[in-house]
Amino acid sequence: MEKAKTRALALFSGGLDSSLAIKLIQEQGISVEAITFLTPFYSARAGGFSLERAAQQLGVPLTVVRLGLDYLRIIRNPKYGYGRHMNPCIDCRIYMLKKAKQYARRIGASFIITGEVLGERPMSQNWKALKIVEEESSLKGKLLRPLSAKLLPPTEPEKAGIVDRSRLLDVRGRSRKRLLALARAYGITEYQSPVGGCLLTYKEFSAKLRDLLTHKKRVSMA
Repeated sequence: MEKAKTRALALFSGGLDSSLAIKLIQEQGISVEAITFLTPFYSARAGGFSLERAAQQLGVPLTVVRLGLDYLRIIRNPKYGYGRHMNPCIDCRIYMLKKAKQYARRIGASFIITGEVLGERPMSQNWKALKIVEEESSLKGKLLRPLSAKLLPPTEPEKAGIVDRSRLLDVRGRSRKRLLALARAYGITEYQSPVGGCLLTYKEFSAKLRDLLTHKKRVSMA
């Protein structure tokens, strides 16, 4: 498949990592579309941030999907358990990637990219978790993480020469220095601050949610 005809779908949070992942693939001449999943527990629009403006800065079409009651079932009973509180990070990632895979098929995208960085998050971005997510979402070989690609096994688009692996990165851990420098080089200024994050990682909120789910079988996502 020629690069000019290749399309990738990016999981887009509006944050720095997913923005940089998109740029790394775009600069190889590959068309990228973005998809964002909104939940009641994490707002990509917090503080007046505009997902649409961030996507426009990158020059990518954006589709925003609000998750429904089937997502709540993941919260109630996650296969891979919770983090410190009620955050089922691995199951959440698998769920979103399965949804993304369906959308990728609709738009003709041949692979999916994310802004995940090896070692950045202790539960969901360690080596074992990244492998589980790829396999459980049925995206083996088709899930590319450009920021840490050189530290991970080659994906199908890399093996096929569609993506030049030598132009991808080997970022590891939680330091932002290298990524911020890259953002300046690309001229990326519109991105969501990591401050705040998912409410499911908060002790007080998780306690209230656990109590609600324990005493109510039917809960609205509204």
